[in-house]
Amino acid sequence: MVTIEEAHKIIKAQKVKLKTETRELSDCLGFSISEDINARFDMPSFDNSAMDGYALCGISLEYTIVGEVAAGDKKEFELKEGEAVRIFTGAKVPENISAVMMQEKTNVDGSKLSLEQMPKEGLNIRKKGEELTQGQLVFKKGTTITPAGIGLIGSLGIQKVEVFRKPLINLITTGNELIAPGKPKAEGQIYESNSYALAAACEQFGFHCHDKKQIEDDFEAIKSGIKDSLETSDVLILSGGISVGDYDFVKQALEENGVEEQFYKVFQKPGKPLYFGRKEDKFVFALPGNPASSLSCFYVYVMPFLYQLSGSEKNGLQRYSFPISHAFENKGDRPSFLKAKINNGIVEILDGQGSSMILSMAHGNAMAFIDAETSLKKGEKVECLLIS
Repeated sequence: MVTIEEAHKIIKAQKVKLKTETRELSDCLGFSISEDINARFDMPSFDNSAMDGYALCGISLEYTIVGEVAAGDKKEFELKEGEAVRIFTGAKVPENISAVMMQEKTNVDGSKLSLEQMPKEGLNIRKKGEELTQGQLVFKKGTTITPAGIGLIGSLGIQKVEVFRKPLINLITTGNELIAPGKPKAEGQIYESNSYALAAACEQFGFHCHDKKQIEDDFEAIKSGIKDSLETSDVLILSGGISVGDYDFVKQALEENGVEEQFYKVFQKPGKPLYFGRKEDKFVFALPGNPASSLSCFYVYVMPFLYQLSGSEKNGLQRYSFPISHAFENKGDRPSFLKAKINNGIVEILDGQGSSMILSMAHGNAMAFIDAETSLKKGEKVECLLIS
C-alpha cells in the first residue's frame, strides 16, 4: 500500500512517449501545443483606428474633411495640418495623423468638421506592434489551446497547428449484478452507471472514451476483454473487480496480460483498492466499483495523468482553500476526499459520504481533502479540489 503522495510521485515519474499531430485550427480546442508559437509579424501590422470617427491631422477643434478610409482600403492619404478623413474601425490611419476622434463627439456640416473636445495626441490609434512584435513568443510548448487562443493563432495567419495527440482511452466495467439502464431490473441487480460517469468525466476535461465494455465476473472473459482493449488504447480504465473478493478477477487478469503493477492500494478513503500498472507504453488504472470511489479516483489520479500524456502544462484539478461552514471531525484513520459544495466562498461537507453514494457528489462541486483523525472548527480553511 502507498500513500497519496507516493501514488502521485509514481504516476508523475512514468516515462511517456508524447505523440504529435497536425490539426486544423478549427479542430484544436483543448489540445496542447507541441512547439513554441512565435509571432510571424507585428500585431497590429499597421497603425489603425480603434473607433469609427475621424482621423485628424494636427490638434485643433475644426478640420476640413478631405476623404474617407474604410477597413481594408489600400488608398493612401497625405493630409495637411487642419485636414481630416472619415475613418472606420480597423482602417489604416494615414501616416501623419495626430489622433482619431470618435464620431459621437463630432459635428459635421458639409466638409466642415468640428469637435466637442480637444483631441489628445495618439487618441484612439492602435499602434503597429502594440500587441505583439515579430518574433515574440506567443505560446510556449505545452500551452492548452482555448477559444481565445484559437482566435489569436488565427490572427497570426496560422491555419494548421502542431499539437500533442490526446491518449486513446478504453473503459471496462465488471460485475455480474450490473445491467444497462433502460432494461428491466430483477432482484439483486443494479443499473450500471460507472461507465457513463467516467466517460462523461473524460469529456468534461477534453478527453474521449473510444470504447466501453461491460463484462461479467468471469476470469477468462475479463482476461480476454483486457487483452483486446489494451491493443487499441493508450490508457485502459477498469471499474470494479479490483478488491480481494472471490469474484474480483481484474488484478490477476492484468498480470496474465503482461501488465506490470506500479502500485496497488492507496492509504485513503474512499478508493483504497486502486491499481495502477503499465505494459510497455500502455497504462492501466483499475478503479473501485463503488460509484463515488470510482469517480473520486478518476479525478485525483487518472485525470492528471491524462494531461501528462497530452503534453499539457496542467497537472490536475484546481485546488483552493475555503473556510468550512460548520465544525467537522474526520474520525477515520485514513486521509479522506469528502464530497462537498462550495457556495459564496464557503465549503460545506455534504451528507452521504459512503463510497457507494453518488447523490451527494452529483449535488456537490468539490472534494474536500481532510487528513485522518482531524477535527475542524467552523471557519477553518479546508483544501478543496474543484470538480465543476
